[in-house]
Amino acid sequence: MCFLPLAAAAVAAPRIPLRLLGRGLAAAMSTSEPLKSVDYEVFGRVQGVCFRMYTEGEAKKIGVVGWVKNTSKGTVTGQVQGPEDKVNSMKSWLSKIGSPSSRIDRTEFSNEKAISKLEYSNFSIRY
Repeated sequence: MCFLPLAAAAVAAPRIPLRLLGRGLAAAMSTSEPLKSVDYEVFGRVQGVCFRMYTEGEAKKIGVVGWVKNTSKGTVTGQVQGPEDKVNSMKSWLSKIGSPSSRIDRTEFSNEKAISKLEYSNFSIRY
């Protein structure tokens, strides 16, 4: 586990109590905002081009939680959860941008629903 991001966050945002930094993104999200969950599968040239790593980075930058993994079909699949506007931003990124060397042919979204609480505390790459 790398503690550098927490230390960097403490320097960048000194007003956040240190005890909250270790709780992940879920603790930082307001429960008063409507939360959304959506599954996704990205088709195209999305394996061997750091797609999962860039997806994890973008999710953390946007402020959503969930996961991403490669499939045996050559696609990338996962789930995103968070405030509706942030989930929509991530959906747009998964549909149009991706990693620099990727080529997204299409992205399918399924099981989109409102949720009362987040099921994950961060965004991770699954293997």
